[in-house]
Amino acid sequence: MGQKKNERRFADNQAMAKGRMLRISPQKLNLVAQLIRGKKADKALAELQFSRKRIAKDVKKVLESAIANAENNHDLDIDSLVVDRAFVGKNMVLKRWRARARGRTGKILKPFAEITIVVKEIEEAA
Repeated sequence: MGQKKNERRFADNQAMAKGRMLRISPQKLNLVAQLIRGKKADKALAELQFSRKRIAKDVKKVLESAIANAENNHDLDIDSLVVDRAFVGKNMVLKRWRARARGRTGKILKPFAEITIVVKEIEEAA
């Protein structure tokens, strides 16, 4: 029998890609996501290519995946793609500890984050 096919969550002119388990705090990842929001896809790729942030390489891979999804799965024109949304979420947190004075411990939190990038095809105004 199988399941029924899930309905599309996005419009016909949109495509999405998600990057999970990125080893960075969501607050720092959001700084990189702000760089690309609302920009054309090729400009956003160039911005990430030359960014000095370590996580920009992973965000670039997710953006390239969203562009590939748009081209191969939804038949969208990659020259007219714009980053419609780029939002960040929390993921798990590794909890570690460090020995401190007088038998106490210091808490170390190692957060993970996830990013979702939605690209949208726009009509070029002539």
